[in-house]
Amino acid sequence: MKLFTLNSNEPLASEIAEILGMPIGKSKVVRFSDGEVQIGIEESVRGDDIYIIQSTAQPVNDHVMELLIMIDALKRASARTINVVIPYYGYARQDRKARSREPITAKLMANLLEKAGIDRVITLDLHAPQIQGFFNVPVDQLLGIPILAEHYQQQQLEDVVVVAPATSGLRRARRMANILDVPIAFVDKREPEPNMPEVMNVVGSVEGKNVIIVDDMIDTAETIVQAASTLIENGVKDIYACGTHAVLSEPAVQKVEDSPIKELVVTNSILLPDEKNIAKMKQLSVAPLIADALMRIQQDQSVSELFD
Repeated sequence: MKLFTLNSNEPLASEIAEILGMPIGKSKVVRFSDGEVQIGIEESVRGDDIYIIQSTAQPVNDHVMELLIMIDALKRASARTINVVIPYYGYARQDRKARSREPITAKLMANLLEKAGIDRVITLDLHAPQIQGFFNVPVDQLLGIPILAEHYQQQQLEDVVVVAPATSGLRRARRMANILDVPIAFVDKREPEPNMPEVMNVVGSVEGKNVIIVDDMIDTAETIVQAASTLIENGVKDIYACGTHAVLSEPAVQKVEDSPIKELVVTNSILLPDEKNIAKMKQLSVAPLIADALMRIQQDQSVSELFD
């Protein structure tokens, strides 16, 4: 078993390697003057089971190409198996044809990875769970909700309601509510007429409660900030928010800073630059979860109990 990392999230890879008690494999990524990527593997991988850690986060296309080229290099170097660990799976929001003549880019990504030569995918909280079915190789989707829920258990908050910021997140909210043994509510968004502002209503009892807004990713932060504003109008006490993937495209950080959200909890599935690490935000590590999954896979043990 050998562990390699590329450029998307080296601190997470180092943490996983430390937990597993093994070094990170020697490799280098070089860019030509025109931006082309060249990968160099500086140790033998013949007959080894390889695990590559690479989130396909921003810059998405650069990180995707690094991963594809690394897979090809390992395949040509006679690695026994090539397992890709993608804590954040980019292009996951393009999982269906919402309109005519649209691509299904999440499926294209699966095709590219398979064609390059992977044997398995280990990922975390896919935006669309059906993406697992886009692959013809095993896909282990780990879940970040138990990690986030454990944080709130330690906080010992009282009178809590878990809130889905949209109806599409009800399953996720219910999973967290079941762990915390609290009720759920959701924000119902409607557009009465074309080009009319959305009407937002809260379904569920939230007045006087501490609420936890839960989502899978925080990108522009518009969804959770709008939900927080609506919840304030409905008389909630304190607002907490959480999400597995901190994409945080501009101006998300400023929106969170200016919002009534008391604390935003995310994981380190995506490497955050210093300017995005604001005082209102707390980051939890998924390294122990991923390390446990890799060891179980390597030893042919069950991974299913990690899904709960």
